[in-house]
Amino acid sequence: MKTVFSYPLRMCAIAATLTLTPALTQAQAQAGKPQYGGKLEIGTVYSTISALSWDPADFAWKVNHDAGGVYEQLFAGDLTKAIRNGGKHRFVADAWLPSDAIRGELAESWKWTTPLRLEVKLRKGIMYPEKPGVMKARELVAEDVVYSFNRLEKSPKKIPFYLDHITKAEATDAHTVVFNFKEYNAEWDYRFGWGYYSAIVPKEVVDAGASNWKNVNGTGPYLLTDFTQGNSNTYTKNPNYWDKEKIGGQQYKLPFVDKIVYRVIKDEATQHTALRTGKLDILEAIRWNAADELKKNAPALKWSRTLGMVGTYLAMRVDTKPFDDVRVRRALNMAINKQEIVSAFYGGNAELFAFPQHPDYIGYYEPLSAMPESVKELFTYNPEKAKKLLAEAGYPNGFSFKVQVTASSPVHSDLLPLIAAYLEKVGVKIEIQPMEYPAFLSAMTTRTNAAGYFMDNGHTNPTTTIRKNFVKGQVWNPSQWSDPALDKKMDVALAERDEGKRQAILKEMTREMLDKAPYIWLPTAYNFTAWWPWVQNYNGELRAGAVRPWPIYSRIWVDQDMKKKMGF
Repeated sequence: MKTVFSYPLRMCAIAATLTLTPALTQAQAQAGKPQYGGKLEIGTVYSTISALSWDPADFAWKVNHDAGGVYEQLFAGDLTKAIRNGGKHRFVADAWLPSDAIRGELAESWKWTTPLRLEVKLRKGIMYPEKPGVMKARELVAEDVVYSFNRLEKSPKKIPFYLDHITKAEATDAHTVVFNFKEYNAEWDYRFGWGYYSAIVPKEVVDAGASNWKNVNGTGPYLLTDFTQGNSNTYTKNPNYWDKEKIGGQQYKLPFVDKIVYRVIKDEATQHTALRTGKLDILEAIRWNAADELKKNAPALKWSRTLGMVGTYLAMRVDTKPFDDVRVRRALNMAINKQEIVSAFYGGNAELFAFPQHPDYIGYYEPLSAMPESVKELFTYNPEKAKKLLAEAGYPNGFSFKVQVTASSPVHSDLLPLIAAYLEKVGVKIEIQPMEYPAFLSAMTTRTNAAGYFMDNGHTNPTTTIRKNFVKGQVWNPSQWSDPALDKKMDVALAERDEGKRQAILKEMTREMLDKAPYIWLPTAYNFTAWWPWVQNYNGELRAGAVRPWPIYSRIWVDQDMKKKMGF
């Protein structure tokens, strides 16, 4: 595949340095000759949460995770650049693809013909399979891309301003799409190329009802053949899938595995038992305190350890009292012994300071040691100063407030009571309100969340991590932060073509938001992924696009002889 550039694919590129963890070696990454057939059962990163929607126009963050094996996008992660293939990238970020690790998926080539006109050539001969009652088999054409873009743009659930930088998408011939820009946006490829809502959905599916899983139909390597809410998603190989993979100098038709099953398992102990007994081939998210026991009981498992791509925090609504006072917000940060959480709660398997920018975002991330003293003190346990600040703010006897938390997270169920105990020492009491995940998410998206909202939030990428958390009206802004000056800086950052200048703007914004403390900033944990050795052509990769693992899964094969010899 030849890609033509008049401008860089993404001018906000990061020269990320990603290295093998001690548990991963090139020898381990080597696989034998590909095999076809078999089944892959996976406890995914989101194994406690069932599918939220099957329609990208719903703007549900998890849709790529569930539908991304059926619906494809213009671009995807280039897995030839993965560590297991001799590259430098781990492919674990929730929604970050460095510019040297992006390939065309449905797009064969693309180029800027002017500074504000992007031309995308689609691959020819890519077919939608026949779906009885939904659509006849037919070729993917440029009008499908235009239709998908326009549908997102007109969706009442659209993230504010998400696609406003594009004035028009048009099909200039059957396999050419032109995007006309109103203004440059540094996230252009992420937002409608490989991002959360970039799936190309045919009109026939929409006419049949895109929210019904039975109607889902796309050009991807798998067909969605069964879905049981709260239990499992089942995907069956698309026999006419277009893509191939070169392995050992030979081209192989994808995908390799006949059937892939996502298991929804809310209980951690049940997840671990399923992995240990071979009922799961891969379990992508394992807490540190379970890893050692699993290694002991199932020594043949392969492992990877990566710093989580989500920030954990307790958001405080700044449009409600007492959180409209920065002294209160700073006090609650100082009341939490964050270093003790790293050492005791996480057993050292966490970083004190890794949000809102992630350490992988080289050029954008600054360590705590480089921060001003006013930021450093928010990560230093100081209950006496916390009490003093509360008294100055008019709360010498503390106060109480409600904190909403999802019941789907075992980590949060354990961590939030610990946070409550710290706060109680400075006179602040919290009422914990556990919620099922759909209701919990809805509270934030409808801006009806309580004064306290305890959550994980993906880093996404160096610009979006600031935009979605702190720009007025953004969906993922549970503190309801609103500052016209910050919003203007975000506009300037997104319009800046020079990466160095953009980095400087985002560093300044990151420092500012850390200091203003709309969140209780908490440590970021390391995650463990484990898989059985019969899972081949895999090295712990998690995503090759925005929460989209399917380019990874479609390249895995199962060594069925090995599995039988191991007694499974």
